[in-house]
Amino acid sequence: MAERISVPRGTYDILPDISYKWQYVINVFRKIADLYSFSEIVTPIFENARLFERTVGETSDIIEKEMYKFTDKKGRVFALRPEGTAPVVRSFVENNLDRSGNINKLYYLGPMFRYDRPQKGRYRQFYQYGIELIGSDHPYSDAEVISLAVAFIQKLGLKNYRLEINSIGCVNCSPLYDEQLKEYFGRYEQDLCGDCRRRMITNPKRLLDCKNESCRRIAETAPSILDFLDEECRTAFELVKEYLEIMKIKFVVNPRIIRGLDYYNKTAFEIVTDSLGAQNALLGGGRYNTLIKELGGNDLPAIGFAGGFERLLAVMEKENLSFGKIPAPFIYLVALGDNAAKFALKLGAELRYNDISVEFDIEKTSLKAQMKSADRLNADYSLIIGDEELAKQTVTLKKMANGSQQVVDIENLICFIKTRQPACQL
Repeated sequence: MAERISVPRGTYDILPDISYKWQYVINVFRKIADLYSFSEIVTPIFENARLFERTVGETSDIIEKEMYKFTDKKGRVFALRPEGTAPVVRSFVENNLDRSGNINKLYYLGPMFRYDRPQKGRYRQFYQYGIELIGSDHPYSDAEVISLAVAFIQKLGLKNYRLEINSIGCVNCSPLYDEQLKEYFGRYEQDLCGDCRRRMITNPKRLLDCKNESCRRIAETAPSILDFLDEECRTAFELVKEYLEIMKIKFVVNPRIIRGLDYYNKTAFEIVTDSLGAQNALLGGGRYNTLIKELGGNDLPAIGFAGGFERLLAVMEKENLSFGKIPAPFIYLVALGDNAAKFALKLGAELRYNDISVEFDIEKTSLKAQMKSADRLNADYSLIIGDEELAKQTVTLKKMANGSQQVVDIENLICFIKTRQPACQL
């Protein structure tokens, strides 16, 4: 008996009865990005491992525990990308986009990889979408990126969500806050998990994001970063809030929001839901004003966000939202006899050339079997071709929903069908 090979743990197959839902969400994201004048950028799924070690932070969980690293035949160390911002910035600098003098508005889509314990909503290969706006430090850019994120969520129809925003400060105000966090959490060191005791030394802000229940309770009364912002960070944050209010975007200030990657500063935000339990973040992002320079580019500010498709689909299904029309042929060709089958081949090619979706099963020969197949595939119309129709140069067009039929001249068929095919809309 042949060996059966299973999908690797922490990964999954996207089967045809699900893939159309993915395509729907992706198409909505592309449309929203286009409305905001963002253009797509595509980077490799693996990069030099140093890219992530330099940008994500060598003490982060991603680098220490989760990154998939491998050595190629020449001894070079690469990593499957665990996140999307660093590769986009690497490409941005390498291809001299930082020299254009313009604001660059980019988006990306694709798989990311982290070696993590698989659980509901968390996989080792997962799919992300992301936005990066590079070249502006104006608080309006923060508000614009946040508004794009909200517009995307709203376009999908989600209701049970909220936008949370914060400022995590900059290199001027962050060190003082880190010292206050060390002092505060130091009082509870024995009650902290092992990771948090380590983070207290390497990256104190990460203690605010621990999922351990004991650590979460301690973090609830920790000092707020908002009390330590310098004048520049405080003014910028106030303007971000003002612009969001002008655009009538509802938000709550959550001083516990931090970003897990070292390159973030100033504005941080998340869109969260109460529909998924502990894994409640649909997307998250923030400003990163030093990363381009750290990777050898010009000193340019930037802001962006990223989110996972898996959680979006899970919430949409929980809220019983539409994923658009289930894929189905518009026309199912029913051929009765050899001559009709040959004609169906020719007609099917012409219909497809004119952007009309067609299904035809040449192995089914009886009328009953073909009509049953048309019904099973949810075709809009069956197009019946027999010897009598061929002699008259006509076909019979049957609407599957109600059984109504109409005889149509073959000469006018394509035009006739096009008037009945709805435009593709999101």
